[in-house]
Amino acid sequence: MLIDCLQYVNWSEKVFRQLREGGVDAIHVTIAYHENFRETVLNFEQWNRWFEQYPDLIMKGQWASDIDKARETGRTAVFFGFQNPSPMEDDIGLIEILHTLGARFMQLTYNNQSLLATGCYEAEDSGITRMGKQVIKEMNRVGLVVDMSHSADRSTIEAAEISERPIAITHANPYDWSPALRNKRDAVIRAVTENGGMLGFSVYPHHLKDKSECTLESFCEMIARTAEKYGAQHLGIGTDLCQDQPDSIVEWMRVGRWTKEIDYGEGSASAPGFPPMPSWFNDNRDFGNIRAGLRATGMNDEEVDGIMGRNWYRFFDENFKPQTSSDKAGTT
Repeated sequence: MLIDCLQYVNWSEKVFRQLREGGVDAIHVTIAYHENFRETVLNFEQWNRWFEQYPDLIMKGQWASDIDKARETGRTAVFFGFQNPSPMEDDIGLIEILHTLGARFMQLTYNNQSLLATGCYEAEDSGITRMGKQVIKEMNRVGLVVDMSHSADRSTIEAAEISERPIAITHANPYDWSPALRNKRDAVIRAVTENGGMLGFSVYPHHLKDKSECTLESFCEMIARTAEKYGAQHLGIGTDLCQDQPDSIVEWMRVGRWTKEIDYGEGSASAPGFPPMPSWFNDNRDFGNIRAGLRATGMNDEEVDGIMGRNWYRFFDENFKPQTSSDKAGTT
């Protein structure tokens, strides 16, 4: 089983066919960065058209069982998520509606302070806000996973502790391996995994040691060491693949509508666009390199299979459905 828990690709028939060539059973795709509710609905609408146009390649994913259906029919199940809480605007009632439409992940922040929590680029981290606590509770109730990939340390730790259901960092790497602002320190990863959550490893070059020059061996050894510290069952892949996107998209990701100035985020004035991918991962046909690299570290087949998809499958199965009374009691 192969699941990638974060992509933001410039979607096309070519990419959908590459998903099938690479044997990708399911993907979590970003359909909102700074969009409001109405704009996000239009993105759902666009995906509905793609599902109609390419029914032999992709299908909408809502539950883990849809991955089984995709595997049986030779397709890729597509799950939706937001990298910002902007689609819910300031209305907690929209959370259930967004889940009904198909959303399964929502970040509480995207780099900046939001109504809910603090982003990783802010100088001060005030943690989960009053509204954030209520939103986490509602997300738990309906089955919308709390994603803290772009959030600051205190906010992420508090989210893991406040949430009654496991949370996720869908796309990041350990800070100790590569000290980028977006990567996660030991205390953060520990808080997420000890509360049953998941960490998805990113191949986005700004998150990698030596960036675009990162070797497959370095990346896979990092995963193996992380598995030793936190448990392989809490780990997966979230590539943050942005294949075929023009540089105007990375500007939208960083700037949105919140500033009139240029913000380079993890880039710089000398390298403002998307960085080159490492040679061993350019598109969805290259997941075999990661699988082989993990095996080369000495990890066993069960651990490798878990990281490549089985762990995300279990997480999806347990966390996409509405919360039950037994969930709240901690009996499941």
